[in-house]
Amino acid sequence: MRFTRHRRLMAPVVVAAAVGLTLTACTGDTANDETATGDCGPYETYGAFDDGTEVDVYGTILDPEAELLNQSWADFENCTGIDIVYEGSDQYEEQLNVRIEGGNPPDLGITPQPGLIARLAQQGDLLPAPEAVADNVAEYWSDDWAAYGTVDGTLYGAPLMANIKGWIWYSPTLFEENGWAVPETLDELAALTDEIRDSGAVDKPWCVGFASGVATGWPGTDWVEDFVLRMSGPEVYDQWTTHEIPFNDAAIAEAFDSVGEFIRTDDNVNGGLGDVRSIATTDFGDAGLPIMDNACAMHHQASFYEGFWPEGTTVAEDGDVWAFMLPGTEAGANAVTGGGEIVAAFADTDEVVAVQTYLSSPEWANSRVSLGGVISANTGLDPENAGSELLKASVALLQDPNTTFRFDGSDVMPAAVGSGTFWTGMVDWIGGKSTADTLDFIEASWPQE
Repeated sequence: MRFTRHRRLMAPVVVAAAVGLTLTACTGDTANDETATGDCGPYETYGAFDDGTEVDVYGTILDPEAELLNQSWADFENCTGIDIVYEGSDQYEEQLNVRIEGGNPPDLGITPQPGLIARLAQQGDLLPAPEAVADNVAEYWSDDWAAYGTVDGTLYGAPLMANIKGWIWYSPTLFEENGWAVPETLDELAALTDEIRDSGAVDKPWCVGFASGVATGWPGTDWVEDFVLRMSGPEVYDQWTTHEIPFNDAAIAEAFDSVGEFIRTDDNVNGGLGDVRSIATTDFGDAGLPIMDNACAMHHQASFYEGFWPEGTTVAEDGDVWAFMLPGTEAGANAVTGGGEIVAAFADTDEVVAVQTYLSSPEWANSRVSLGGVISANTGLDPENAGSELLKASVALLQDPNTTFRFDGSDVMPAAVGSGTFWTGMVDWIGGKSTADTLDFIEASWPQE
């Protein structure tokens, strides 16, 4: 599930030969002169287009992120003459299907679910990625990330932004005062949970919230996905998300039960909020806030949770709050889950190819990340452009060649499961339904071939 400083531009990406664009320097008789940087040099390789040339982009990104998205490509627009018309929707998948069926798809779609990319590609709705995009993906994205825009061996789109899941938020001061050490393994995290519970220093070790309006349940899926990857490894994780093994496989049951040992007991949750039953009705955005009052010690949530802390909160190793990555079964394990978007095309005009190529480049990644609040897994991203220490740490994880990355499992699965029964199943499970019955319920909902 996705929710959606100083500027440093990378060297221009040479795309002309692959895209087939006419290379023309920015001219002085258009809006191309009026750019934020005053330099059109980095954009010459994308070509020059007549004023009024539009590319329609559709996605799930809403204000205020949508405003920053528009800022991120302003120089590109001014220098190329292309007007990128972005529209965001909280009903993206439904409305995208309506537009496709009506013969009016967008030029480009920014899609946060690889599962939806796969369905659209298999239906013949998407165009294979242009050569220039494929070249950027090969150079600037890991194989793990490239795979999420690839269907049956064909690349359809490049990744855009990213977020890292599995961060455990905590108060450094509270940990230091009580002599609690950041754990390096899941066993150590279990021991720490017991230590915090028995200390009496806080109400409960954990604070948790699964509520998110019509998307209630997704924070619970993140817990399970993190544990499947760490306990059973990437191969089993991939088999699970693609249904090569059933949802009620023993490895998935083990992950559910392990999560339950942390958050399905009243002794461990829900600090400052209630008991286990309060998890289903506590909004995920509010769930971590009791840490500020020392009512709980830890909260499991993604990198984007940094934006949920009250204004004036210092997020740093020696600040009001900080985060450590959920550890693995062994110390030093570097497996993480996360989310992001894939940019894929429904049209193949020169201007669409130019925009799609730009969005796959390190130049765009640095432009957007420098505006704050997000990161990218593009290896051409300068980590110093990230807007906070937590985001810099997230970039470091993504750029580490030893990191095993896996996309949010519920976004990879078919929508009927990933954003359907998996979500509702987590609510039933946290409410007391057995692991076996929950997994059987979700497995029964998997679409038949």
